[in-house]
Amino acid sequence: MTLLPLTMGAVNYDRFQAIRDGSVRVEGIDLEIVPLEVEEIFYRQMKYHEFDVSEMSMSSYLAGIDAGDFPYIALPVFPSRYFRHQSVFVRTDSGIERPEDLIGKRVGVPEYQITACVWLRGMMADDHGVTPDRVTWFSGGVDSPGRVEKRPIELPDGVTVTPIGKDETLSQLILDGSLDALFTAHLPAAFLDRPHRVTRLFPDYKAVEKAYFARTGIFPIMHVVVVRRSVLDAHPWIARSLLKAFTAALEKAKADLLYRSSLKVMLPWLADHVEETVAAMGTDYWPYGVEENRTVLDTFLRYHHSQGLSRRRREPEEIFAPSTIDEFVI
Repeated sequence: MTLLPLTMGAVNYDRFQAIRDGSVRVEGIDLEIVPLEVEEIFYRQMKYHEFDVSEMSMSSYLAGIDAGDFPYIALPVFPSRYFRHQSVFVRTDSGIERPEDLIGKRVGVPEYQITACVWLRGMMADDHGVTPDRVTWFSGGVDSPGRVEKRPIELPDGVTVTPIGKDETLSQLILDGSLDALFTAHLPAAFLDRPHRVTRLFPDYKAVEKAYFARTGIFPIMHVVVVRRSVLDAHPWIARSLLKAFTAALEKAKADLLYRSSLKVMLPWLADHVEETVAAMGTDYWPYGVEENRTVLDTFLRYHHSQGLSRRRREPEEIFAPSTIDEFVI
């Protein structure tokens, strides 16, 4: 059988390693993974649609299908997940000591629609009453000027987002007092270089994030894997082949974390970290699939719609390739 050649843009994750090294084969597909950093993948894929398969921001994907005629459809494969309480940074003299203190403040975001910020705004509203209309938002590059929204956005009444100057950065503005806080997945230079001026809102973020998971069962999804619709239409079987391979590669990566004859990851106390994670989240702490992630997906779809980033509230089954929703039974 001649293998179908496909290209994939993806970060060099451990959960893809088994596909890259050939120890997991993708049935019927010769998948060439091009390793790139997140920002480059998103830019090239959203603007130029360069890859047949790629990881994609969950928020950008939802905005794309909401706009119509989007050339990609998702698989329930989630290569990036991240607790985001650790991604809120505040100026130490801003008077912000708890989440509720964000009300009435000036908060910078790289882009209003990025997935990390959708999660943070949703959590702040649900858990602390800090709805988006109670904050004044500014957007732009964290450490480099010139960043803009990847897609046009329509905001709900009462919510404003002001782009910062073309030569300004969020790090610069929080240091000079023009901003009070930042929501950003990227560690800002202002925090790294001036920790006495900029600090985390949640210094003990691991304890806060573990408590959040214990209460909600949510390990936030950041990215999803997408496939070009035209390729899937021509070869409907590839969705299931890719899902099977990504799932097998994920299991091999988890097994590597449990290997104890030597350290496959450069963390001296890796065993302790894995044991702590399993104790807090269970053995299946990074699941793929729709049903396994229903609570997480429902929550994000609600946040995305309520923040004005999608015109209607979707159900999880609507956003994935149909053949990946259910499973055959013997």
